[in-house]
Amino acid sequence: MPTPTIDELLLADDGAAWAALGFAVIDGRCELGRVRLRFLADTATRGIVGWSLRDLANDELDGLATTASAGPLRDPAPAHPNGAVAIDHVVAMSPDLDRSVGRLRDAGLDLRRIREQPTPAGAPRQAFFRLGAEILELIQVPERSIERIGGHEAPARFWGLAVVVQDLERTVHALAPHVGSARDAVQPGRRIVTVRRTAGLTFPLALMSEPPRS
Repeated sequence: MPTPTIDELLLADDGAAWAALGFAVIDGRCELGRVRLRFLADTATRGIVGWSLRDLANDELDGLATTASAGPLRDPAPAHPNGAVAIDHVVAMSPDLDRSVGRLRDAGLDLRRIREQPTPAGAPRQAFFRLGAEILELIQVPERSIERIGGHEAPARFWGLAVVVQDLERTVHALAPHVGSARDAVQPGRRIVTVRRTAGLTFPLALMSEPPRS
């Protein structure tokens, strides 16, 4: 059976703010690699509010709002004016990583590994799922933050995105002052920069250099 791939991401965010950052937004949509971003203008929610996936076994993804898609896999979209070419990974968080991993695997998602080391932000563990060219990075919520999100029984939730750009230094220069300084990413040979809140986005967005060519 084919493994699931991402068709669309639903964003309760302002498409105009993305356009101001150099993304090509047309009729409330933006194509990144093979994935479509759909901006929801009239909603009281914020951030990444859902996605559609192809080839699911079921759509019970432990709280991650999911619909099944029968849409065909798209050809990769052209590069955006800011150099963005694809989504590297989608980030979600769970107060119970083992529970969420089990439910995502039951839905057919391809678990590649669990990293039993803390992130720089203090998350103790991470799980990585391959969704075609993209990755879902599922982070264990730190214990100090569990109660704030509703306890260990709370559902998983989307958190942020990382986007690949062709020339990170050029993009950083073009988007100043709405990005910080580029730094080494966890992935060897890659660099990453965070988009600042001044850009007007409602969730964390990072920009990454392309993977090194072997």
